[in-house]
Amino acid sequence: MTRFAALLALALAACASQPAANNATQPEARSEAQATTIPLVIRTAKTTHRFDVEVARTPQQQEQGLMFRKSLGPDTGMLFPMDPPRTASFWMKDTLIPLDMLFIHTDGTIAFLKSNTEPYSRVPVSAGVPVAAVLELAGGRAAALGIKEGDSVAWGGCAVPQEKVETDLNFCPRPPP
Repeated sequence: MTRFAALLALALAACASQPAANNATQPEARSEAQATTIPLVIRTAKTTHRFDVEVARTPQQQEQGLMFRKSLGPDTGMLFPMDPPRTASFWMKDTLIPLDMLFIHTDGTIAFLKSNTEPYSRVPVSAGVPVAAVLELAGGRAAALGIKEGDSVAWGGCAVPQEKVETDLNFCPRPPP
């Protein structure tokens, strides 16, 4: 019986000394961040383009962002709402793919667009002004669609009023005069 107790204690000690898995890389941890997807539209001078974006609502989801993702679809992205609006600063630590970062004014216009941010970079990216949200798209996508600073962004039911979108994440800026 003493031998059994010793083996059991050894087995428990071995299990306890194993390092915990990094939740940031686990699919289960990422799926929680992906739970809410909403429509988002960007209106340029020439056209309107729709994206279906994940929403990083909680501080944990915002901290995780798109880290460890190996790809991002052309019409997808991640939205980081700022409530209340604030000056946001992002970096690319542990982000494997280049991203376009669009910083969105409270009036719905793009305040600052940083294209093709460098993966793994720790250099902060910021608009330097309070923003309502930050949108991350696949690197180069904004240029491919002709999206630029000053273009207008809306999301949730306001983005697609012809569709029934059930969300409390509606951003309905007034169009400029």
